[in-house]
Amino acid sequence: METTEKRRPRGSGSIFKQAGSRFLWIAYRDANGKLLRESSGSEKPTDAQKLLRDRMGKADTGNVVTSEIRRITVETLYEGLLAEYKKENQDVGWAKGRWTTHLESFFSSMRAVNVGTRQINGYIAKRQSEGAMNATINRELSLLQRAFTLGYESEPRTVAHPIRFSRLAESKPRAGFIEQKQYDALTANCSDLFMRTMLALAYSFGFRKSELLTLKVSDVDLFSNTVQLRDSKNGEPRKVSLTQETRKLLTACITGKGPEDAAFTRGTKAVSDFRGTWAALCCRAGLGQMVCKGCSKPVEKGKCESCPGRKRFKYIGVLFHDQRRSAARNLVRAGVPETVAMKITGHKTRNVFDRYNITSERDLVDAAKKIESAASIHRMLIVEAEKKAEAGKEKTASVYNQ
Repeated sequence: METTEKRRPRGSGSIFKQAGSRFLWIAYRDANGKLLRESSGSEKPTDAQKLLRDRMGKADTGNVVTSEIRRITVETLYEGLLAEYKKENQDVGWAKGRWTTHLESFFSSMRAVNVGTRQINGYIAKRQSEGAMNATINRELSLLQRAFTLGYESEPRTVAHPIRFSRLAESKPRAGFIEQKQYDALTANCSDLFMRTMLALAYSFGFRKSELLTLKVSDVDLFSNTVQLRDSKNGEPRKVSLTQETRKLLTACITGKGPEDAAFTRGTKAVSDFRGTWAALCCRAGLGQMVCKGCSKPVEKGKCESCPGRKRFKYIGVLFHDQRRSAARNLVRAGVPETVAMKITGHKTRNVFDRYNITSERDLVDAAKKIESAASIHRMLIVEAEKKAEAGKEKTASVYNQ
C-alpha cells in the first residue's frame, strides 16, 4: 500500500514509500497523462528528488523510458518500417529481404532500448567478416535507423531515442557503359527473344531492370507506338515513343498474350530474374567471364583447374545497368535536350543524370581531336593574316618607289 510522505504541488509528481520496499518511489505523468511509477533505487530523498526532476523533464518532451518501451524489441520497430514501406508504395520485398537475410539474426530478440554504438559496431564487424561491401552494410543499417526514427516520431513513442551510425566509406559509383560496337556484339550473340528485347529497351531508353520485369502487355500501345512505365522507381509513370527496333521486338514478345500478362516470359512463365542469362550472353560476346569464388581464376567449361570440385562461380564483366548510363550519354550525344532526355530515362534530379552522362575515353579522344582541329584552324588564320600583312607591305613599298 502506498503512503505519501508529503503532499507536493499539483503537477510536480510525488515521492512515496512503497510497501515491501526499502527504497523511495516516485510517481509522475507522461506527456499523454498516463501515471507512471518507479523505484528511485535509493533511500535518500535528495536522490529520489533528482530522479523525479529528470523523469518529469523527459516526460514533458515524450522522452521518458517507460516499462512498456523497455520491452519493445527491434523486430517490433522493423514491423513498423515495413508498414510504412507498404503505405508509401515502396519496395517492401527488398526491405523485408534485408531483415530476414541479415538483420534478423543479429537484432530480432534484442530490446530496442539496448541498441547503441557497441551493438551497431558489432553488426558492422559481423557483416564485414562475411564479405559484405560497405555500401551494402550502410543500406542495411539505414533501414534499421529508419525503423528507430519512425518509432521515435510515432505518438505515443515506441522508442526512447533514434539511433545514429557513422556511415562506412563507399567506393565511387560505377562508371561503366556500353559502346555501340559492344551492343552489336551482344545482339549478335543473343538468342532469347525476351533478353534481346530488354537489351534494346535498356540501351535505347535507359529502362531499369525492375521496370522491365514489371512491364505488362497493357503497357505497350502499338497503335500509338509507345510504352508507358506505370511501375517506375521514382514513383512517377513515364511514356516513351518506340524506335523501329524496339517496336518490332516488343510486338513479337506480346503477341498472343492477354492485357495483364507479363510482356517478358520464358515459355509461359513471367521472367523474374535473368542474371544467369545475362552472364552467359556477355561471356559469349566477349564482354565478361566466369571466375571461381575460391581463387578468382577464370572458369573453363564449368570447372576450375585450381579448385577441383568447386562449383561456386561468379560473373565479372559488363552489367545490365551499364546500358542505363549508355542511354543517358547517347541521348545527349544525339542532340536530345537534356530535359527531354531526363524524362525518357526517368531521372528526377540533375546531379544523378549528370553522373550517368559520364565521359568515356572516346569522348576524351574526340575532345583532343577537336582541340587539334581548332589549333590548326587558328594557325591557318594566323598564316593568312601574316601573308596579307606582307602583301600590304610590298604594295606600299611599290607605290613609294614609284
